[in-house]
Amino acid sequence: MLHRGGLWGLLILIADVWAIVNVLQSTATTGSKVLWTVLIIVLPVVGFILWLILGPRTIRT
Repeated sequence: MLHRGGLWGLLILIADVWAIVNVLQSTATTGSKVLWTVLIIVLPVVGFILWLILGPRTIRT
């Protein structure tokens, strides 16, 4: 059974994977995609929050 710390870690991992997938699907430049991906990997919580606020947006069709 997951403890609270493990559950939060799992939720952060899921959120970060979702953010990275959305970054890679965006229309941003390759350099921007690399920068956002590295930021999300190196600083998982802060990178995710910054991506939510400032990150590239995907085009919904």
